[in-house]
Amino acid sequence: MSAQRVVLGVSGASGAMLSLAVARHLQKLGVEIDLVASAAAERTLAQECGPDAVEILRGLAARWHPVQDIGAAIASGSVPAAGMIVAPCSMRSLAAIAHGFDDNLLTRAAGVQLKERRRLVLLARETPLTLAHIRNMAAVTEMGAIVMPPVPAFYLAHDTLAQAASQVAARAVDMLALSAPCAQRWSPQHSG
Repeated sequence: MSAQRVVLGVSGASGAMLSLAVARHLQKLGVEIDLVASAAAERTLAQECGPDAVEILRGLAARWHPVQDIGAAIASGSVPAAGMIVAPCSMRSLAAIAHGFDDNLLTRAAGVQLKERRRLVLLARETPLTLAHIRNMAAVTEMGAIVMPPVPAFYLAHDTLAQAASQVAARAVDMLALSAPCAQRWSPQHSG
């Protein structure tokens, strides 16, 4: 039996460290990652995570697909996948997914997840939200996607931003139901 396969989309919103954290959690589970990142995502990765971040992310993936390659395997519903996470998900990508604008491989792969009734988790990253953002979130939710703004679990009192991002990423991976939950759980015994 082959390993589970998950598509990881990375768009150009701030929060690029989320993509690395998601990839690391998926890799720990032995999941094959099909990576597609927009040009803006690559720029944001380099700016927020360092000049080698794009290569590190590609190194965590089993397959990397150029965002313009609309004919890649992940653009077809006949290719099995356990689901897709877009981390982070820009409002532009959210809008394209919400309205079926399969104008690049990232948005096409997300549309495939929806039409095949697979899990699609969108770490929608913007604040404050406009009414258009909220309506697009409602639209993708009605189609079956999970909108998960990357809001840290403040009650876990993480010491670093990387720890908080890892927790958000673990929660996103948990949404795919690939294994037992990997996110840190709150315990009333540890509350203040």
